[in-house]
Amino acid sequence: MRVLLVEDDKDLQRLLKQALSDAGYVVDAAADGEEGHFLGDTEPYDVVILDLGLPKMDGVRVLEQWRKAGRKMPVLILTARDRWSDKVAGFDAGADDYLAKPFYTEELLARVRALLRRAAGLATSEIEIGALRIDTRSSRVTFDGNPVKLTSLEYRLLAYLAHHRGRVVSRTELVEHLYDQDFDRDSNTIEVFVGRLRKKLDPNLIQTVRGLGYSLESPDALRAESVAKA
Repeated sequence: MRVLLVEDDKDLQRLLKQALSDAGYVVDAAADGEEGHFLGDTEPYDVVILDLGLPKMDGVRVLEQWRKAGRKMPVLILTARDRWSDKVAGFDAGADDYLAKPFYTEELLARVRALLRRAAGLATSEIEIGALRIDTRSSRVTFDGNPVKLTSLEYRLLAYLAHHRGRVVSRTELVEHLYDQDFDRDSNTIEVFVGRLRKKLDPNLIQTVRGLGYSLESPDALRAESVAKA
């Protein structure tokens, strides 16, 4: 999952970027409103953490412009402004959640997970697809009750497909959400990671849709659908 962090406090930005990276997220960071607006308007993000008191362009204005342009990614406002009127302004501009400074990093991470769950239509932090279990809180994966050891990129790929289960996800979309803006992106690596996941899990768990991309669905559900069509 790819996160945009717009925060002008260098120390806080560095701390949060590290915490989010440690939690398995790909993080792009901006230190002012203009850069943040540009990134949010041109790059696909799964969630945005947005400060309000930003140089060059206020956070509320950034958010308003995103929403006017049809950008629908979940946005968590992070700010020292804790008056109720500021919160109302943030929510009216299109914010999905609000966290006032000072805060605990664990709470911010929990709110990010909640926003991602909500966007994917999930009720809990654990994703269950057939014999596959993904605990998004601890980044742990089990299959048939057995722990599965994944690299960070393998986990990111699996988690992204799981959050969009049943939908065909293109290689381009996967690349955009697995790597940050400065990474030398190569869509051919996606096929390599998919192959590794198939070996570690059920080979039928990730389906290739020729010419379109990949879809993650329970093999049992696929078999039932096949029988129903027969």
